[in-house]
Amino acid sequence: MLFSTTRKIKQPGAGAVLNRRQSGVLSAIRGTALAATVLMATTVASVAEANTLVRVTSTFGDFTLELFDDQTPNTVNNFLGYVDRGDYDMTVVHRSVNDFVIQVGAYNWLGDCVNESPLPGVNCSASFTEQQAPVVNEPVVSNTEGTIAMAKVDGNPNSATSQWFINLGDNSENLDNQNGGFTAFGRVLGEGLSVARAINDLEERNIGGAASEMPVRNLSSGLPKTENLVLMSAYRVDRFSTAMHVFEYSSGRLATYVNLGDLGTYSLQFNLVQDTGEIIFALDTTNMVPLEITPEGMANYLPGEQKVAIPSVEVNNNGSVSVLNNVVLRMIDESQMRFVLESYE
Repeated sequence: MLFSTTRKIKQPGAGAVLNRRQSGVLSAIRGTALAATVLMATTVASVAEANTLVRVTSTFGDFTLELFDDQTPNTVNNFLGYVDRGDYDMTVVHRSVNDFVIQVGAYNWLGDCVNESPLPGVNCSASFTEQQAPVVNEPVVSNTEGTIAMAKVDGNPNSATSQWFINLGDNSENLDNQNGGFTAFGRVLGEGLSVARAINDLEERNIGGAASEMPVRNLSSGLPKTENLVLMSAYRVDRFSTAMHVFEYSSGRLATYVNLGDLGTYSLQFNLVQDTGEIIFALDTTNMVPLEITPEGMANYLPGEQKVAIPSVEVNNNGSVSVLNNVVLRMIDESQMRFVLESYE
């Protein structure tokens, strides 16, 4: 979905698909017996709990989306279908238009090419996001600054599928009327708009297909690798939080930023796999978002001890919120990337 000179949004057709490989970072992590951690941010805000909340992890930081469940129910259900299946995990920010929008949901990143690729230098590690049936247009809410909306095929109001965008300014005059009006189905909370603008400030590169205006990091020439991309993942949460590291009982997910030393900084997710006796988490190795940022208070990997040291974790137990300090996770199974909760205060 692209914009014309009148700033349209359209959805691309099929194009070249890039091939898959296990992440080099994951291999390095296994080789050094990675551990990961959690830590909390300073404030926890609240928002009306009536609407569905989705937390987005990105290369430039996390933010939360509040969805307009009542105003745009079909579009919200469409979006959540992609979220709940994991279709937005490691999705590529493939389009950025200055002071207008950033757009995602066309491609999923699968890792850098292997050295023995039959076509050296050809980007082989992205796939098209699997498509649901198009959703009927619901142009009820205006495309004002900070809202999120669905992209669609030019000339077809009822063609939105997986691609969505963040409005970086008041785009109502254009997008509320163009192509039957674009369905704004949620809004960015907290510092999310600042994250989106940091992405929007990046250099743009024409990679081809839907990525004719892709924001890139430190790409001098050629096609991008993981280190050059802006990636995102998305999942439901129970409450809006500004904490950097959060555990929610309802999903059993521990979301954290971790400093892996020479390997860089990453947003990682651990899934609770055992909660009786020992508390055991498994690292989601398919959902490791590299970070451009290095915020103060990140968790640290202790390679010599194969442990993750977590300054503090915000715990949400069905609305009851508490904080655990000095949380330590210790690796117990490198092959399955499993960690036991060793200690906390």
